[in-house]
Amino acid sequence: MATESISDRREHVRSIGVTALAALAGIGSALLSATITSGMAAGEAAGDQRAQFIVLGAILVQFLLIRVTGIYDEDELGPKHYLFVAFMTFSLWYVTWGILLTTSA
Repeated sequence: MATESISDRREHVRSIGVTALAALAGIGSALLSATITSGMAAGEAAGDQRAQFIVLGAILVQFLLIRVTGIYDEDELGPKHYLFVAFMTFSLWYVTWGILLTTSA
């Protein structure tokens, strides 16, 4: 029973860490995208592919960080985890950058 609660806590802390990393990467990449596209009209900035490359880079860097830090072992990191990280990062980038574009911040 004690080992189950320890492994459950470890899993919980690990999932919080991965979620926080994805959220911060998404928001950070949106801020970087807004900085790069500053001075452009909102419609022109939204079509700039450099911003899309920034979020793609943020996603790939996270996969590297997850492997290097050992958050997940190689056999534990499956397609579900890759999709989760990509979705969370993209969605937070999309929402944050959309807010920054519409408010002209």
